[in-house]
Amino acid sequence: MGKWGKRIGYGIGDLGCNLVFSTMASYLMVFYTDVFGISAAAAGTMMLVTKFIDAVTDTGMGLIVDRTHTKWGQGRPYFLFGAVPFAVFTFMTFLIPDFGSSGKLIWAYVTYCLLCTAYTVVNIPLNTIVPRLTSDIHERDVLVSTRMVCAMLGTAVVMSITAPLVEFFGKGDSARGYLVTMTIYGIAAMCIFFVTFASTKEVVPPTVSQQHSSLKEDFKGLTGQAWILFLLNLFYFSLYVVRSTTVIYYFQYNLNRPEWLSLVGLLGILSGLPMLLVLPALEKRFSKKNLMFFSILLYIAGDMLIFAGRNSAACLLIGLVITGLGIYGIFGITFAMQPDVIDYSEYKKNASVAGLIAAFQGFFVKGGMGLTSFVIGAFLEKGGYVANAAQTEKALSYIEICFIWIPVILCLLIAALTYYYKLDGLRDEMTRELEARRVNSNGKIM
Repeated sequence: MGKWGKRIGYGIGDLGCNLVFSTMASYLMVFYTDVFGISAAAAGTMMLVTKFIDAVTDTGMGLIVDRTHTKWGQGRPYFLFGAVPFAVFTFMTFLIPDFGSSGKLIWAYVTYCLLCTAYTVVNIPLNTIVPRLTSDIHERDVLVSTRMVCAMLGTAVVMSITAPLVEFFGKGDSARGYLVTMTIYGIAAMCIFFVTFASTKEVVPPTVSQQHSSLKEDFKGLTGQAWILFLLNLFYFSLYVVRSTTVIYYFQYNLNRPEWLSLVGLLGILSGLPMLLVLPALEKRFSKKNLMFFSILLYIAGDMLIFAGRNSAACLLIGLVITGLGIYGIFGITFAMQPDVIDYSEYKKNASVAGLIAAFQGFFVKGGMGLTSFVIGAFLEKGGYVANAAQTEKALSYIEICFIWIPVILCLLIAALTYYYKLDGLRDEMTRELEARRVNSNGKIM
């Protein structure tokens, strides 16, 4: 298979993930409060509490991947084995049972946990596999950028057609509309994971095996740079959830423009496409650290334009484009850092802990999503939000805080963490050293 076959085959794996992941980030809170029938506080609390289970499943999956050695590689088998459960649990999460309020809440907890676990099974291998697909640094950047473009396309699909599909299939019954729409997404994701399995091949072995190492030894393989990556994921995905979730509330209630929702979702996402397409070229000329700072400034500038020009359609649309460029710049650079962090553990600690790194990364991603959903739910509850009703001035001000000001704080936290990232200057040295180790252990460079 050619380079672009491999790139696209790998990249569309995240399109499959994002058909469901982006729906969870953007629509699940609204689904639970306005359709399923539980309060915003209960939904937010559930999303936070279930992250403790994710801590176990993510770590366990990472350790499993690090100890997997098959003819298909370390990560690829799980695209095959995890595809069907992912589709089944997507269906179950959006199925509303004929139970009482307590029974429905229990159902929501159980199905949401199962869906998060299924997501873990396919997504952690997707995060670990890039260093195993190639040792060429530019090709890794292209693979990551391709994945980000595909992830963006998955998000664009969710934001642009989910509401129309729910209306089309539901014909006034939102519960049926969500169930049919999400069943289609789940089946599509399952088929995509099969394609990802068939399109990729792991050709770069780790320089050391973790097959017989203890959990304590694996944890010692984590570096300070890994913890920076984990926290970047926490704050980035908190930013992503805040923006994706509260944009619905902000445009519907604060701006009274519910008819804009599909356009806003599509524009805010596709505006990031130019950034993702040029990132591999930019990463050849500029450090990841400086590109991250630039992306953060873009997002804050767009956010302030939306705030200042909230009565102007032009300002709103231009602000959404600028924030889209900024948020997807942060997104792409964060994921481009991951292969470097994985290599740094091999280089510095002589430890192959790609699975553990991806596990912690996944946990911090879900933790960011859960914590942010909890904060949003608490804010809406405190502000007196009432679903499907005219909102009070207090409720509107709390929605504005969530959509405008919390993202600014998160951007500043991302900037502070990025200041301590140091692998740009070590990249070439790490590549030479790791390739030399492979020569010594295998007699050739893979």
